[in-house]
Amino acid sequence: MKTILDFYRMKQANEKMVMITAYDYPSAKAVEKSGAELILVGDSLGMVMLGYESTTDVTVADMLHHAKAVRRGAKQTFVIVDMPFMSYHISLEESLHNARRLFQETGAQALKVEGASAQVLELTERLTAAGIPVVSHLGLTPQSVNIMGGFKVQGKDHASAHRLIEEAMAIEKSGSVMCVLEGIPEPLAKLITSRLTIPTIGIGASPSCDGQVLVYHDLLQYGTERLAKFVQPYADLNDITTKALHAFVNDVKESKFPTAMHTYQLDPDVTLDGGE
Repeated sequence: MKTILDFYRMKQANEKMVMITAYDYPSAKAVEKSGAELILVGDSLGMVMLGYESTTDVTVADMLHHAKAVRRGAKQTFVIVDMPFMSYHISLEESLHNARRLFQETGAQALKVEGASAQVLELTERLTAAGIPVVSHLGLTPQSVNIMGGFKVQGKDHASAHRLIEEAMAIEKSGSVMCVLEGIPEPLAKLITSRLTIPTIGIGASPSCDGQVLVYHDLLQYGTERLAKFVQPYADLNDITTKALHAFVNDVKESKFPTAMHTYQLDPDVTLDGGE
């Protein structure tokens, strides 16, 4: 398993990192076999696994349940777990309590938080001091889409671009070990990546980042219909699984399944007429 120091060395050597989300045991096993260095148990599980309307519906209990399954499936991969909506915004005491549970009970290597508010920066400092690595998330932060007015590219004008640069420097200073940059223009992602000593992982933030992340269900088109501009699908499991299930249904209805090869038989000396 790679460590934070390995990721710093990869950044310095301009070696790209790969992060893929996973939400359960089989997806974690598949991601680990792929060779990706990082797994994110993202709160996006709310939509792709649980059918929620947004990430704001995801609870600490949801994250604990899925992250434990991921850890069981990927024992040799660096696992990052999202702190869900409002689990780190009420008070520092409650935030630390939730962070401790998510880190200790899941066996994660780091926790991820969104934004760079004073409250988030303080939490990052406290968790870092306690020995819990923190991954930051700037730009389009899904937990704040209601304030942002939807899923829109961030940092396109002068003021917002410079604010993101300042936030990036602040999260590094507070102790963050890595930063996910989502939905920002390429020149801005390139500048932030060059100024930070910690690695940047892009999603809709151009090839200029130190690594890339995509959602498991998006890159496999598994249960998803609409894909964002920045997503490159590498398979269409929607089509594959639908065809396979349809074939099974037809075989059963046409008595083509099960066949003799799928059926158990009694031993030759056994009868069912009241005795052997």
